[in-house]
Amino acid sequence: MRPEPRRRPTARQRALLADLEALFLAEGFAAFTLDDLAARLRCSKSTLYALAPSKEQLAVKVVTQFFRGAAERIEERIDGIDDARKLIGEYLAGVSEHLNRASATFMRDLAEFGPAREAYQLNSRFAAKRIRQFIDKGVADGVFRDVHARLVAEMTGLIVEGIQTGVLGRRTDVSDAEAFTALGELLLGGLNK
Repeated sequence: MRPEPRRRPTARQRALLADLEALFLAEGFAAFTLDDLAARLRCSKSTLYALAPSKEQLAVKVVTQFFRGAAERIEERIDGIDDARKLIGEYLAGVSEHLNRASATFMRDLAEFGPAREAYQLNSRFAAKRIRQFIDKGVADGVFRDVHARLVAEMTGLIVEGIQTGVLGRRTDVSDAEAFTALGELLLGGLNK
């Protein structure tokens, strides 16, 4: 038996998901009930259930949408850039800009809700992989010093993980967006010839 093909969301559902994303980024998602969300979005609960079978699954869907959309826009932003320094700078500036849209409440809810946190972790692992690729490119192109480039790339992955898990934010009292900006400055300052 073949699985049922996934239906694409309708225009109304896409609009609701965009509204939910904006609401969650501004106010978080943990405190809302489905009744609250239906009232805020001026729709029925059954309309929300058509998006996801529970509030928790709806939160995961919206968080995943936010990170997927951010990743797509960041990739578009760096499309056509060949210089590794500019790639790293633009990539991390894009990450920072997207995370700047998220309120502290959203980031706290994200950290405290495992399934949504997993979406952030997946996105962070992808970001660390992309940064490693940019570092490798910069070394191959001769614009970065080849001083343990693989080690720097792995350390970058650990820093991204520290940002994503909230460890760096708690220890330094900076937002994830600020941490990604600082990571860009650190990398570019340390790798440039």
